[in-house]
Amino acid sequence: MSSLFAAVDIGASSGRVIVGAVGAGAADLQVVHRFPNGVVERAGSLFWDIEGLFEQVLVGLTAAAEHAAARGSSIASIGIDTWAVDYGLVAADGTLAGPVFSYRDGRGATAVADVHGIVAPEKLYEVSGLQHLPFNTIFQLATERDLTDKQALLIPDLLAYFLTGERRSESTNASTTGLYDAVAESWSSELLGALDLPRYLFPALVEQGEVIGTLRAESAERTGLPLVTRVVAVGSHDTASAVAAVPATTPNFAYISSGTWSLVGVELDQPVLSEASRLANFTNERGVDGTIRYLRNVGGLWLLSESIRTWEQEAHDAGSPALRQSLLPLSLPELLAAAAAEPSGGPLIDVDSEDFIAPGQMPERILAAARAGGGALESRPAAVVRCILDSLAASYARTLAQAQELSGKPVEVIHIVGGGSQNTLLCQLTADAAGLPVVAGPVEATALGNVLIQARAAGAAPEALEGLRAIVAASHPGIRYVPRG
Repeated sequence: MSSLFAAVDIGASSGRVIVGAVGAGAADLQVVHRFPNGVVERAGSLFWDIEGLFEQVLVGLTAAAEHAAARGSSIASIGIDTWAVDYGLVAADGTLAGPVFSYRDGRGATAVADVHGIVAPEKLYEVSGLQHLPFNTIFQLATERDLTDKQALLIPDLLAYFLTGERRSESTNASTTGLYDAVAESWSSELLGALDLPRYLFPALVEQGEVIGTLRAESAERTGLPLVTRVVAVGSHDTASAVAAVPATTPNFAYISSGTWSLVGVELDQPVLSEASRLANFTNERGVDGTIRYLRNVGGLWLLSESIRTWEQEAHDAGSPALRQSLLPLSLPELLAAAAAEPSGGPLIDVDSEDFIAPGQMPERILAAARAGGGALESRPAAVVRCILDSLAASYARTLAQAQELSGKPVEVIHIVGGGSQNTLLCQLTADAAGLPVVAGPVEATALGNVLIQARAAGAAPEALEGLRAIVAASHPGIRYVPRG
């Protein structure tokens, strides 16, 4: 009987609880629960419904327990991964001290100048190696009024705390805060001190495969899982788990974890902390087993999903069937096919622009950006979608060229994993723009990485990353795209 592991994998727009079976050099996934996620607006600020998310986690783990029981097996452990940078503050009595802000709220941007006035950007990069983004944890924390006797738990650590009562900080996600020392591989006492942040602000660090704790009585009762069920640290930053499951067969690969955001980069043994790297806005985030995810956050399919959401809303609000049909005449597959038929060489936009971070009226903002860049972009959905995908592919190609130049690591093949790997037009445009072959898939790379790291901790998978990736390559072969022309 294969070992079974539960992966809680939550992105900025949706979440999943997945049961993974690992055995005989293969990994198989079964989604047992899906649920939506999204920001909640209250009093002009954007938050995550963290209590609602945890409720969905419990529902999903209940389904995981039932799935395992139906197979005459049990869940060996649970691993949790989510997006980065956001956190909840836990008070001394163990309760949540307030709402959990979303990085899309914009509050972090208000503190950037103040933080840089205390610690220069050059110094921040020298210590943390982190790409500057206005919503990084370091800037969000600078807006907090009272941190006395509170601890900050990043979202996957917070969910693990709700399940187990144990507070830990997993290292791959810790490295996205701007307060982690990329060389010492620990919380930076220097930066915490300079910014007058309490040294106890973050819990102790844990590495992938370490046990965070076992289930609280309430968690076990709600889910039907035994009290002894372990919650194991995985690459809790979802990109770290995704990169661990890239089905690479050569060390000279690049990856694009394509979803709401696109994480574009290469895997290194050591961080690149040069001034040229800082100016290019590359980040040095921890990967599984102490590797470095040398990458840039690039705009992602958020632009596409937000555009479609706007068109759907406009179509819903339209007064006549004819107007509704003109606003959104196509399904998503038809829309992508129509975009593929659009002529190449159209206007491009800067998909990394902060103008695209907030939700709402995305097509209007894309049209405005194209006009500002001197391009003539029609407002037809197919034309807008083609602009988005052309712009993403061009940005991917530029970013990977810079990554190779700055790190000195050659790239022979690009692996696209995550939801974007299903977008055949985006994959082909990326191969064309980069002049390199693209291997697309697996879609559920994050959950696979999550499950395989748990399996390794249980002795059911190889120790080396190469061995984990070989399992993925054998179980989930990708689709290959070659550059045209």
